[in-house]
Amino acid sequence: MSNEVNTAPASDFEFGIYTLGDIVADCHTGDKISPKQRLDEVIAAAKLADEAGLDVFGVGEHHRLDFAISSVPVVLAAISQVTRRIKLTSATTVLSTIDPVRVFEDFATLDLLSNGRAEIIAGRGAFVESFPLFGYELEDYHRLFAENINLLLELNKHEIMNWEGSFRSSLKDSEIAPRPLQQSLPVWIGVGGSPESAEKAGVLGTGMAIAILSGSPEPFQELAATYRRAGIQAGHAPEALKIAITSHGYIAETSQQALDEYYPYYYSYRNSISPKPGQEYKVSHDDFGQYVSPDNTMAVGSPQQIIEKILYQHELFGHSRFMTQLDIGGLPYAKVAKAIELLATEVAPVVRREIAKKSNR
Repeated sequence: MSNEVNTAPASDFEFGIYTLGDIVADCHTGDKISPKQRLDEVIAAAKLADEAGLDVFGVGEHHRLDFAISSVPVVLAAISQVTRRIKLTSATTVLSTIDPVRVFEDFATLDLLSNGRAEIIAGRGAFVESFPLFGYELEDYHRLFAENINLLLELNKHEIMNWEGSFRSSLKDSEIAPRPLQQSLPVWIGVGGSPESAEKAGVLGTGMAIAILSGSPEPFQELAATYRRAGIQAGHAPEALKIAITSHGYIAETSQQALDEYYPYYYSYRNSISPKPGQEYKVSHDDFGQYVSPDNTMAVGSPQQIIEKILYQHELFGHSRFMTQLDIGGLPYAKVAKAIELLATEVAPVVRREIAKKSNR
């Protein structure tokens, strides 16, 4: 496979953070904050990220008591009123179990409230609690997503819709309102490791957000190549095919501090919240150091280590956006806030400068 990738200009390279709003007891104190406090901290983190100069803030959807966020557009609408410039996205919208018309209208409303800052990252979701909750069958997992993403993209194009599908009522001269402030809502497809999903994103011409939560990044190169190849063959301009890399992460002043502070919370998170109950996460502190080594995608370390990881990944993927989930497992907000500041002030400027140097060679 060729090592050449279509890289994004440095001025376009975006940094963001995302949260799922998990509610996990503090591994040191045993205290668990309320959903109210968790949402307050999510809004505070978004406000800080905006003020610090980050580009994107994402909120994920879950329908469980150990998560505080089930209504993503509502939370993002609240955030829109305390921020000025940061883009606001779902991370992700579980499109298989929600009406695409409702999704579009909610995010179009968010776009108006935020002065044109709304985005959607649509995915199938690793957690499946929404299927029985909203009356869908797991056996339709893939068909639901395929139909709903196609409908969502059509809703993005047309004020008046005529449409028929298998899973929802038909649309006959239906008015889709309101329309967003942007000409159309930016839509990304979240991808785990499926080449079929990457190809689908390319054919549709959406952005593609690759979740690489741990492990080596190299195996995911083929996803990026598949996405770009399918997109170009479908007639989409190469510059319109945008890739984001998302991962778990934590930043502290030194690599040892980052490892020592993050490990117990990550361990607690993995054993408290899992899409497959009963699967215990067993990794010692020493072994966890391998998970955050330079050749691993998990963005845990000093600012310099995170810079090196992002730049290396940029060589592999030519992506235009990096997003990390910092606030997992009951990690105290003060530590999250410090990590946000380090990402914005010490990591982002250097990465952008180095990418600019490379593009000017």
